[in-house]
Amino acid sequence: MNLGGAHPGGNADATRLSQLSRSVAGKRVLVTGAASGMGRATAFVFADEGARVAVADLSAERVLEVVDEIRAVHGPESAHGFVADVGDHESLKRLVLDVVAALGGVDVLVNNAGISLVNSAFQGEDDYETNWARTLDVNLTAHSRLIRLCLPHLREAEGGGRVVNIASTEAIVTTPGLAAYAATKAGVVGLTKSFAVELGRHGVTVNCICPGPINTGMTAPIPEEAKETYARRRVPLRRYGNPEEVAHMTLNLCLPASSFVNGAIIPVDGGMTIRHT
Repeated sequence: MNLGGAHPGGNADATRLSQLSRSVAGKRVLVTGAASGMGRATAFVFADEGARVAVADLSAERVLEVVDEIRAVHGPESAHGFVADVGDHESLKRLVLDVVAALGGVDVLVNNAGISLVNSAFQGEDDYETNWARTLDVNLTAHSRLIRLCLPHLREAEGGGRVVNIASTEAIVTTPGLAAYAATKAGVVGLTKSFAVELGRHGVTVNCICPGPINTGMTAPIPEEAKETYARRRVPLRRYGNPEEVAHMTLNLCLPASSFVNGAIIPVDGGMTIRHT
């Protein structure tokens, strides 16, 4: 028995043993909240892998910075910038129309935009109601609206459309004073499951990532000493994550090879949510 020689029926020109592609080259990707943090890292990762990226955020200046950074490396057609308030329905409608006009469609939607506003049971009524409503609009309702607005294009995507919703480990374990944030992130988990069941038969997968402690603008106000103490006590990897570590998980869920992953809720938290003490 020859265990090391060439198989007589083998293909001498074959370079791969697997069949499913791990390339997103040419995919048209819309990322919200893409001017900073995890959104910016996500735009960079997709662009590095050959996708064409729509960078959407509130700040025109920061959007242009990200677009310029991508284009400087990957050329003028690699990224396009769009200013949008995801908490406003009409703004979302214009965003999708503009993205489709620029890219020709949407193959991948990454619902990343989010805010964290104080929302305490002891807060004054006006502030509580205002912060609750705004958080709901940005963190949850926008996800639902964008999926629906992009759906005709996602259904036409070659190999199937992809949606990745960015929630948070605050959907699993929570922090006092962030009632609306925790509620909306738990809502994103439920929304993901519902749309995954409904849209799967139409060739669109919907998955969710729950980032844990990540070094972003949202966590920047926390003193470094407090971050280090928290990480030592709660995170098995004993550190905060960085935005690119979340972005690569987002990319993984959008690969053609990930076509059978649907309705998954994936923590990217260094093991924080599985630690008992």
